[in-house]
Amino acid sequence: MKLYFALLATGFPFICHSQVVLKADGPGNTYELINSVLSPGNEAVENPECIHGAFGRHIAEVWDDDLKENVFEFYSHVSPDNDRCEKLDRQRVEIKTYEPSPDNLKGTLGETVTYNWKFKLPKGFQPSTNFTHLHQIKAVGGSQDLPLFTLTARKGKINQLIVIHNNVTTLASANLSDFEGVWVEITEKIKIGANGTYSISIKKVNNGKELLAFSTDNIMTIRPDNDFIRPKWGIYRSLKKAEDLRDEAVRFNNFSIKESQN
Repeated sequence: MKLYFALLATGFPFICHSQVVLKADGPGNTYELINSVLSPGNEAVENPECIHGAFGRHIAEVWDDDLKENVFEFYSHVSPDNDRCEKLDRQRVEIKTYEPSPDNLKGTLGETVTYNWKFKLPKGFQPSTNFTHLHQIKAVGGSQDLPLFTLTARKGKINQLIVIHNNVTTLASANLSDFEGVWVEITEKIKIGANGTYSISIKKVNNGKELLAFSTDNIMTIRPDNDFIRPKWGIYRSLKKAEDLRDEAVRFNNFSIKESQN
């Protein structure tokens, strides 16, 4: 097992940059690798194995022929997976930072955080008409229930990949079919504040073509009673219309969290 960690420091007294990287290193000890990077000594993986233990772990490390490297593969099964035996109308396999994570993985007021990662949806990916989240930025402390930012797939006449703010406002969208069967790289940058800044760009890995982009310099990126913000990645989807869904395997890799403070 390898732990990928990079810490960069500048010579200026009021600017500090740190970067933490999570990268697949080959089959075996996958949860241990994820935990060691995102929350050492704790559990950073949320999975449905309380109900579906016979399948084994719902995240594996597999070889990817396109990237020519090992990647993480997240598995979600229409039955019997659920949300940690706590909620039965949805299912979840996600990785996260949270309260026990190191401070440099928790975004606080005044910091700028850049999240970067790659993912690939399988061809024919089937989202729910309700929600099929692939990434969220959530808050901890106070009014923390609703996500601040969500990257979600949604079934419709034309299936969409959507960026949502505060669980209500659509910031950007693109045809989901553009993302099927291809690796994309996401860069999401957040200046944390009541009037913060937010940008997201999704580009194809093979040719750099931008498939989705959004940027604003005046948006709420933390609520007044929140302590910090944190990321989640994986598959979190509704089962209210299970007939819309199928078993899925979504690939992720090269997770990066970089903080700076001016």
